Amino acid sequence: MRTNLREAARSASHAKLLSRAVHAVLISGLAVLPVDAMTEEATDDGDNRQQLQQLDTVTVSGSYARSLERAVDLKRANIGFSDSIVATDVADFPEQNLAEALQRMPGVTIERNKGLGSKVSVRGLPSEFTLVSINNLATASGSGGRDVQFDIFASDVVQTVTVQKSPTAADEEDGIAGSVYIETAKPFDYSEPKFSASAEASHNSINGKIDLKISFLASDTWGDWGGLVSFSKAKRTNRIDSNSGINFRPMGRFLEASGTRSAQAAAVLAHDAGEAVKNRMDKDETSRIIFQDKVGDRVYLNDQDQWGATASLRFKPSGTFSLSFDGMLGGYDTHEDEYDAAAYSASSRSTLDRIYDYDKTTLGAYGVTVLKDVAYTATQHEILSKERNANTDYRQFSSKLDWKVGGWNIDALVGYSGARKDSDYANLKHVAYAPSHTRWTADGGETVPSSAGGFDMYNAADKYLFEAYETEVEKVKDDKYAAQLDLRRQMNLAFFPALSTLQFGARYTDKTKEREFGASKIQGPGAGSTAWVNKRTLADSNPMWISQLAPGGAYRPSDLDWQQISNAYARATFRYPGYETPLDPGQYYEVKEKTLALYARADFYFDVGRVPVYANLGVRSIDTDVDSSGFHPVQKPDGSNGFTATRISSSGDYCKILPSFNMTAEIADGLVLRGAASETLMRPSLTDIAYRRTVSWGSFHFMDGNPALKPTTAKQWEVGLEKYLGNGGLLVASYFSKKIDGVVRQSLTGIVKNVEKLNANGSLDGYYDFEVYQPVNADGSYKVTGVELVAQLTLSMLHPALEGWGINANYTQLDNSLTGASDLGIPTPPEGLAEKAYNLTLYYENDCFSARLVQLQGQVRRVHPPEHVPGVPRCLRPARCFVRLPPQRHLEAEPGSDQPAGREDQGLHHRQGLLDPVRVLRPPHHLRHPRGLLSHVTVAAPEGAAIAVVTSAASWGCRPAAGITVGCISRAICGHCSNGRTALGGMWSSAVHASSTTGRACCQVSGEGPRICSQCAASSSSVPASPPRGQSAACALSANA
Repeated sequence: MRTNLREAARSASHAKLLSRAVHAVLISGLAVLPVDAMTEEATDDGDNRQQLQQLDTVTVSGSYARSLERAVDLKRANIGFSDSIVATDVADFPEQNLAEALQRMPGVTIERNKGLGSKVSVRGLPSEFTLVSINNLATASGSGGRDVQFDIFASDVVQTVTVQKSPTAADEEDGIAGSVYIETAKPFDYSEPKFSASAEASHNSINGKIDLKISFLASDTWGDWGGLVSFSKAKRTNRIDSNSGINFRPMGRFLEASGTRSAQAAAVLAHDAGEAVKNRMDKDETSRIIFQDKVGDRVYLNDQDQWGATASLRFKPSGTFSLSFDGMLGGYDTHEDEYDAAAYSASSRSTLDRIYDYDKTTLGAYGVTVLKDVAYTATQHEILSKERNANTDYRQFSSKLDWKVGGWNIDALVGYSGARKDSDYANLKHVAYAPSHTRWTADGGETVPSSAGGFDMYNAADKYLFEAYETEVEKVKDDKYAAQLDLRRQMNLAFFPALSTLQFGARYTDKTKEREFGASKIQGPGAGSTAWVNKRTLADSNPMWISQLAPGGAYRPSDLDWQQISNAYARATFRYPGYETPLDPGQYYEVKEKTLALYARADFYFDVGRVPVYANLGVRSIDTDVDSSGFHPVQKPDGSNGFTATRISSSGDYCKILPSFNMTAEIADGLVLRGAASETLMRPSLTDIAYRRTVSWGSFHFMDGNPALKPTTAKQWEVGLEKYLGNGGLLVASYFSKKIDGVVRQSLTGIVKNVEKLNANGSLDGYYDFEVYQPVNADGSYKVTGVELVAQLTLSMLHPALEGWGINANYTQLDNSLTGASDLGIPTPPEGLAEKAYNLTLYYENDCFSARLVQLQGQVRRVHPPEHVPGVPRCLRPARCFVRLPPQRHLEAEPGSDQPAGREDQGLHHRQGLLDPVRVLRPPHHLRHPRGLLSHVTVAAPEGAAIAVVTSAASWGCRPAAGITVGCISRAICGHCSNGRTALGGMWSSAVHASSTTGRACCQVSGEGPRICSQCAASSSSVPASPPRGQSAACALSANA
């Protein structure tokens, strides 16, 4: 029975390639090279039908250049603005986690924690402006906020990552900067049973340790079922030697001090810096003078134990139905030791002694004077031993249905994403007070003795007195449930031919996040004891020189050495039996957030003159309810501090309408013009909407969360021009603009009158009016504009001698009016915003060698040969099939008689080597088989432009419609270049041949009788000269014996 699965050019959707499910399949197909090769043998069955017989399997992998080509294909395949990386680029080189693998994508930067990539930012905006999802589920996090900590994800379990910078109505909201879509591997990504395993060793030159990383993946299919499992485990040890941080502080710290400290500070300012302070209690005046309040040296040690596992099961009885189950588990355990020797000049005992140098120029526009070189009377010198332990577990489970019935495409998803994080922190603090001299240097800063009363802070263990052993604990739970339904129908309206697809759907999410926190301190051998304070010295606790304590020896930034107490000793000595850090009710919060989103989207295909245009237009409506609760502080009858017996809750809600439009036009061969406009949002941070309260009884202030906060919104547009070159080359220039409203700021929101305030003994102090400060959506708008440039080139296009060399470079620059919070009232960019971001990769590849030089750092990250098949000449090059389609043409596909249904997403292969992997130049023309998606047929813009046809092991037939040209282009096979090209009109077919005897490739075309490329030495008729009406001739790959 004949099955017609035609998909016309105008009927395809572009944003996310019709649906996330299809998108996942397409991407995964691009990322995998193994396929089954086929041969055909003519049969004498009377009607010239062909039978295909499976040959050997050829696997070719390990090519960075090929992965870049696939990424370019994915970018071109999307109507909107996006960038992708595939498995080769994600995991092929030894990045320490997924964040570091993403940082070379255009416009993507990462935030580092102790030198390790932890958060991802898109186009310079802070990480909380970016939505992250895995397998179409927004990712839970143990961070306590909405931002995702990428250090918990092993890059080995990831198949593809796409950064979508212009949303459509079908995309989940919450990413003003963009959305990061992560896809894990699936069983039908591979055409044959698949097993791979790898081991990796890395060496840290500072600590001298070698770390191991292992991973494996196994996948297979059994008829209608497919299964996949993967696992990765890595241990990392890091050591970082650095300045311990530079802090600046307003002069009010000294000028508002009691006793003689204020008068002395004012006198020194007037005498040494010419700064006459009129009112020492006026913060507006005193904040105009700032000083460097802390500087020191630090050795940081980090041990990581990271693991990740995925499992996928898929049932696919036909091309119209599939059901999949996916699971992902992960863990990230860290142990950190930090050893600091620091000088805190802004201690409660200190004031100014002398000013040696100051700067009135750098911040002169804001009237701020910076004290650069200052002596202080009583600096608090600190020796700190800090220990952090964190255990994060991540889990995600989902089930997805893809069903085609009655002309509808139905995609349904249900899933759960959860994270748990337990962490504890300890800080052993010894201090010594003495005069010191702190000055700003090219390295950040340094502290030296300043008078006879000073001492060598790095070599005086007996002068440091015990102050406290501080501890903290934090527990975070994050659970998110989601359900989504998408309905899509191809349209073919005579009165509106431009309308190709209608899609609409709904998504419901239910998110709960809970955080508990506690802090305490130990000051003696038992609960409540202070016996050690100012009595026990650093020398009493078996200190070690830092060069002996830290693996790797001497401190690297300078020749300093100082004595520290190891964290292992501190934990064993200072934590008395039965000690546990109590949880603080005032720090607890729970936030529940439920969202219902509805959307509708229309996809269009039409011609403007001879230029085909693809567009989508849609609207998304969201309705969100927020409920938050926490414990609020109160005073007990005896005057001590306490909390409400039950949680106090508050609610909020908001509705938003988010329109979107995306357009692509190929104005010339390989020259693409893109445009996009949309409105999107970013939900308030969980810490801002958490309804908890802190109180300052002395200053009569309440600080509350605000569950009624509205989201920050952005109206944005973008235009770009892209030039697609041969061999995966690409040049891109784009300009984008975002107008951001509703930025969250702290503000006075009300006054609580007649609050009873008690003295410490429980007696009445009085009734006072308390001011309430909350985060609010500030008035006014902020504008962020930027330019993004991308160049991806194979350098052989410049000169043949550069064969194998290539560059991958990108640059993003922002012009930003968005400001963050500033204690000094100076407009500064928000924390995490980067106004310039760039990446440059120089690579070289041939058939046995591959290397990359990244970001001009002068280091080759890893060298490895591509995987090679024994017996296949290494000079074998691909041959590419092509089809020329005039605008608004399509292909019809049906199974050939007695031909087995091949697996999906397979490329053309020959037993002598790879002929061509899947190559998508332009969707949305998908050639389908009744049992599933078997290939992509992609249309280039002007009539006659070449596109790729990829068959599924050539196991099905294809019939070009009238006016379609089919042929092939062969490229050098073992030094013999054929470049044969033949044209074919009418309803005919073609086949690609490779001769194992001559080492050449050719096209054989059937139409007006068999014709053979002149370069080909052998001949055989693959298809009938005139296929019977209503039947399709088979496209097949043949081998001449």
